[in-house]
Formats: sequence, C-alpha cells, structure tokens
Amino acid sequence: MPKAKSPLRRLNETQSAYLLLLPFLLTYGLFLIYPFFRGVWISLHDWNLLQVAFNPDAKKFVGFENYVRVMWGRNIEWSPWARPVLQALGLLGIAAAVTLNRTRRLTGATGIALGLAGVALFLIAGVYAGEEGRWFDRRFWPTVGNTVLFVALTVPGVTISALLIAAALNRETRAMGLLRTLFFLSQVLSVTVVTLIWQIMFSPRQGLIANITELSGGSPITWLTDERFAMAAIVIATIWWSLGIAMILFLAGLQDISKDLFEAGALDNCTGIRAFWYITLPNLKRTITLVIILQIILHFQVFGQSHLMTQGGPNDETQVLVRYIYQTAFRDSELGRASAMAVFLFVIMGAFSIVQFLVGREEKD
Repeated sequence: MPKAKSPLRRLNETQSAYLLLLPFLLTYGLFLIYPFFRGVWISLHDWNLLQVAFNPDAKKFVGFENYVRVMWGRNIEWSPWARPVLQALGLLGIAAAVTLNRTRRLTGATGIALGLAGVALFLIAGVYAGEEGRWFDRRFWPTVGNTVLFVALTVPGVTISALLIAAALNRETRAMGLLRTLFFLSQVLSVTVVTLIWQIMFSPRQGLIANITELSGGSPITWLTDERFAMAAIVIATIWWSLGIAMILFLAGLQDISKDLFEAGALDNCTGIRAFWYITLPNLKRTITLVIILQIILHFQVFGQSHLMTQGGPNDETQVLVRYIYQTAFRDSELGRASAMAVFLFVIMGAFSIVQFLVGREEKD
C-alpha cells in the first residue's frame, strides 16, 4: 500500500508550483500591471513630459480634470435626434438584441452586449455642443468616431472574407494546403511592409489599381490623399493583412463539424448554400463570436496603417485614437491628457474582453 504524502511534502509541492509561476508573475506585474496603474496615476496629473523629465516635482495633481478636458466641453447638451442616423442604428441594435434573444438565436451574454452597445451608441451620439458651446478637445470625439468607423468596416470585412476563404479551402488536398499557406503569408508581414505594399498598390501613377482603372477607361483615384477614399484604403490594406489568423480559426471550426450532419442534411436535399446556411453557420457560432471580438479588440488599437499610409490625413479623416494618444504624449508632451485617453481605450477593450469571457463560459455550460 503506497504511503500517504506528509503535509510537509504537500507544502513543498505547493511552494514549487508558486516558484515556477514566479517568473511569469514578476514579468506580468512589471510590464503590464505596474504600467497600467502608473498610467492611471499619470492621468490624474498635469504632467508635461519634458518638464517632469528634468524636474520630477513639475507635475501637479488635478484629479479628473484631464478626463473632463478630453471628453467634455462647455454648454454640452443631449438630444434624441442630434445625430439621427447613428441614434437610429443604436435603436436598431437594441431591437435586434431583444428580438434575437427572445427567439434564442443569441446567447444571453451576446444579446446583452449587443443591447448595451445599442444603448451606448444612442446615448453618446445624442451628445453635442449647444448654442455657444464647444468641446474642450475638438479632435478627440471625431478621432474616436474614425476609430469606430475603421473597426465597423474592418471587422465584418475580415470575418466574412476569412469565413468564405476557409469554407473554400476546407478540403484535404495538396493544392488546398498550398493555398492555405499563401493566404496566411500576409499575416506574418510587419505593418511597415504591408503599408509599403499598399502605398505602391494605391499609387495614382504606378499602382496596380491605377493601371487597371486606366485600362478600363477611368481616371486614377488618389486613394491616400482624397478624403472620400483614404479610410477605405487603410481598411482594404488591413483586411488583406488580417485574414490569416481568422481563416485558421474558421478552418479549425469547420473541421470540428461532424460529417454526419452533412450526410444527414443531404438526405433532406440540404446541400450547397443551404447546407452552409443551416448546418455550417450554426455550428460556427462560437468561432464567429470569438473572431469578431478578437478583431474588435485588435483593430481598436490600429496605429501603423494610419501613421504610415496617410499620417492621419487628409484633414484628420484617418486619424485614429492610438495615433492621437501618441501625438499628444510625445509631440505635445501632454502625458497626463494622453494617459486619460489611454484609460478610455482600455475601458473599451476591457468591455469587449469581458463579453468574450462571458460568451465562452456560456458556450462551455
């Protein structure tokens, strides 16, 4: 009969486990936890980067003044019809959440998230500067709007494109393996290389798109300097760059679907598009939710495409939140105000991370 382990032995095993975890915990705390709380602390100060670098006592505690300076203004009002289109979309999101939740087409957490997003959009879009009013920072909310627009265009583009490509490549042949590798290659490129490729592609003089336009009898578009097309240009480049990981996740989800379901569906004449709609998509619900939330979190942090392709222009049409934080901190030396913006961005990404956690837990249950 084996001897029972003594309490001392069990204690030593516990200590060994903590000892093995210690390098990770120290690294995580040093490079993630400490910088986060340090950033929150800086956001509560009037902190000029250059002045504090030479004189640590130059900072001044101002409480939440930086948040007010960034997000608020003078004579700010709210109206249910300030921005009718955006507020209508918010109400549509609320109605969709209620309807889909009642018909059980959405899980509880996903429905709640959609409903809360609709409420937030309806309320935030109704805020405006009233008569003789103005925002303290006139660039912040337009920049947030650009970031939201970028995410709203990029996430569906990546999700739909990756899903269709994965469905087309979900075959066990040598050619399919080669094509999967080719479609994934863009993912391993750095943002510098990606933006350089697409700057050449969008060039009105030597770009491939301009040459095709001229051959078809049209005049080339100045994609990167035209206010109407600049955002579309960085969205297209980002979709091409981001397809790889989403495609792999969808391929894993597709290969996890039992072939018996398709065989049973074929007996009821459920093949082709009908099989994709009634069998594939319902079984990919968890994967689709995962891809969407991961893409939202990723693309809210967009920086390189805007910074390298358009420099935030023309006329701030492609200025995004991370780039604005970077400029405020390192060009304008207003580290306190930049930290307040960074905390705002953290709250947004944290909210989506919580939704991802709740959705994953519901699926497991």
